Amino acid sequence: MRTVWLNGEFLPETEAKVPIFDRALLFGQGVYEVTPVIDGHFCNWPHHAARLARSMATARIADETDWPAVIAELIARNGLNEGRVYLQVTGGVPADRDFLSPLEAVPATRFAFTQTAPLVDIPAARTGLKVMLHPDGRWALRSAKTTQLLYAVLAKEAAREQGYDDAWLVEDGVITEATSANAHIIDARGVLVSHPVDHGVLPGVTRICALQIAREMGLAVEERPFTPQELFAAREAFVSAAGSLVLPVVEVDGKPIGNGGPGTLTGEIRQRYIALLKAS
Repeated sequence: MRTVWLNGEFLPETEAKVPIFDRALLFGQGVYEVTPVIDGHFCNWPHHAARLARSMATARIADETDWPAVIAELIARNGLNEGRVYLQVTGGVPADRDFLSPLEAVPATRFAFTQTAPLVDIPAARTGLKVMLHPDGRWALRSAKTTQLLYAVLAKEAAREQGYDDAWLVEDGVITEATSANAHIIDARGVLVSHPVDHGVLPGVTRICALQIAREMGLAVEERPFTPQELFAAREAFVSAAGSLVLPVVEVDGKPIGNGGPGTLTGEIRQRYIALLKAS
């Protein structure tokens, strides 16, 4: 049985409970982060901490938890070698349901848990992903990592029902991102193209590192929207996320990307990123 952390206490997962009046449950007023764990160490925390602070400010949530200490203790107590640690901070539990937050400060609800999962040696890194294009119908404010994930859930379900691993979202004729990852292409020129970080996509931590690695490899990087037509003409495509690192995309809407196999540049970015995480 896993040990989880809830509002300052380490508890068996069966004993951790959140009241039904929590504002994350009622209004989706909650934010979260997920950090990869490799060789027993959590990675990229400064980037995750910065994004968490931005997300909390956007969602109007205040909290000063010492998350590195909590995460390290959770990893130790659960003996986690490889996987993820999720943490969530909510608007807390007011006296009763009301769209407006109470004028008096309500303590945030905070919890975290580990999840064992392979990150380094996974079949998808060798075979690549198959995705489909799907209209982007999420709400407009996407830069905060909030718990309003229903549309992402529905898009993932639609992809699975049609035999795909995931969906890339399309809005106003351009691709924004995957359902829970940033989307990238390497075009026919060998240029890495990635949607710019703005309100239209989540500012991914893994994305930051992947783009930096690409530059170190000598690749030109263009942070701009790209169209489905550019995607189908690309040499390679890949996704980046803390929960899956960097994974190649080999097929979209039944059409091969590039030669239909994992791209060599994508593979190099993935291996360099894993090495970076292991060294951190």
